[in-house]
Amino acid sequence: MNERENRGRDDRRDDRRGGPDRRPAGGRRNARGHERNRPAGSERSFSSAAPSGRTRRADPARLAAFETLRAVSEEGAYGNLVLPKLLRAHRLDRRDAGFATELAYGALRWQGTWDAVLARCVDRPLDELDGPVLDALRLGTHQLLAMRVPDHAALDQTVGLVRAVIGAGPGGLVNAVLRKVAARDLPSWIEELTADVTDETARLGLAHAHPAWEVRALRQALTAHGRDAAEIEALLEADNDAPVVNLVALPGLGDLAEALAAGAEPGVLVPGSALSSGGDLHRLASVREGGVRVQDAGSQLVARALVTPGQGGDHDPDGGRWLDLCAGPGGKAALLAALADRQGAHLTANEVAPHRAELVRQALRPVPARAWSVRTGDGRRADELLDGRPAKSAGFDRVLVDAPCTGLGALRRRPESRWRRSPRDLAELGPLQRELLHAALDVARPGGLVAYVTCSPHAAETFAVVEDVLAARGDAEPADARGPVRSAALPGSLDGDRDPFRPWEGSSGPATVQLWPHVHGTDAMFLALLRKR
Repeated sequence: MNERENRGRDDRRDDRRGGPDRRPAGGRRNARGHERNRPAGSERSFSSAAPSGRTRRADPARLAAFETLRAVSEEGAYGNLVLPKLLRAHRLDRRDAGFATELAYGALRWQGTWDAVLARCVDRPLDELDGPVLDALRLGTHQLLAMRVPDHAALDQTVGLVRAVIGAGPGGLVNAVLRKVAARDLPSWIEELTADVTDETARLGLAHAHPAWEVRALRQALTAHGRDAAEIEALLEADNDAPVVNLVALPGLGDLAEALAAGAEPGVLVPGSALSSGGDLHRLASVREGGVRVQDAGSQLVARALVTPGQGGDHDPDGGRWLDLCAGPGGKAALLAALADRQGAHLTANEVAPHRAELVRQALRPVPARAWSVRTGDGRRADELLDGRPAKSAGFDRVLVDAPCTGLGALRRRPESRWRRSPRDLAELGPLQRELLHAALDVARPGGLVAYVTCSPHAAETFAVVEDVLAARGDAEPADARGPVRSAALPGSLDGDRDPFRPWEGSSGPATVQLWPHVHGTDAMFLALLRKR
């Protein structure tokens, strides 16, 4: 890159982050907007009066964010799967990749609130706007109200992106609308949006960008799991924080040294983990090779807890048969397979969808093939794994049921999901969750342990499922998760207010586990352990 190109790139970064503008500035323009007689080296300041007249290009970082929003809006894609590929496609460096990530994920998280703001600034219903224009407005609004981007840069760059990617015509509309948005800061907009809202749940939803039904459900979940309902605002705020990327080194296979040298910090909840500020982690050889993986610390903890040795019963996990009943896309399966290899066990990873089963195989490839196998099949027909043999002789010592759920516990990592889910999903998923847990118990050996896990704290997906299944059969009982989870966690990480354990209903003994973003810095993972009698 020559000196002029490099200087232009630095200028764009300064605009984006509010840093100094090193370009010569000052001078005057004639009636047609052409510069004249600008003294060399003099200061030029951007005016907010006519940003649309300056830029007609798409900044690569903003373009990556825009393309992410378009994929989510038009194709139903998941932002956390789309964006990393776009960061590599646009060859963004660490700083630009971080900016694009904050912009894309932030605009998706705050979409409902930004749409409420835009509805006050557009002279027509938002659904009458072209999709690309609306997504560009959401990006501009997020820069103006939630990022440290100077107003002039947010306006100029957003209009430039629209002109370059959509066309010159919409540029004027975007410019005019974003000027109205920029007239107030975020607290002022929230005050205006909620001025006539008397329902506290609806007010919290607008202020913290969650649908009202999710606010209500999360508040109820807090109390159901033994926490104070007053924590709801802290929980909603944690959902909107940019999550720290969690890494795991597969036991015996991965090494965190490269990640730590690149700025990651040791994890505080589970061993063999690290916390990274993000960027394109695919640049790390250890990540590309698969020995180090991106995985939420809560997921790491529940997987480790299931196969912690010394939990009693007729069959400890050492040298045993393990089953991941719903293994796709393979994160927990990879950790379990690595642990299985160290403990002389074998993991069968089952996935119903062929393309997701292939993702599981890819995730497991760094692990020696002796430790795992992948099966494509309906988890509700897990009995097919026994080939007609009794569970006593052919069953599994450890079974993980990572059940499909609403994902209400992972809203910070799947930013678009909060606007896609509805209460109807709870009713539709409930029967499937129960069938899968029944199937897991059917194939567990007597004395074997089954872990029921969801990335949702909702009582309808946690306690209700487990209690219904236990009530329907006489060959299973609650097992205490305290010992396995504390053994799998770092010492002291679950003490005091961070205690995630709640006794089973009517019991002072066995307990379930519920993690929280605002308490543990993880997804809101639920874990219940059941023992096959």
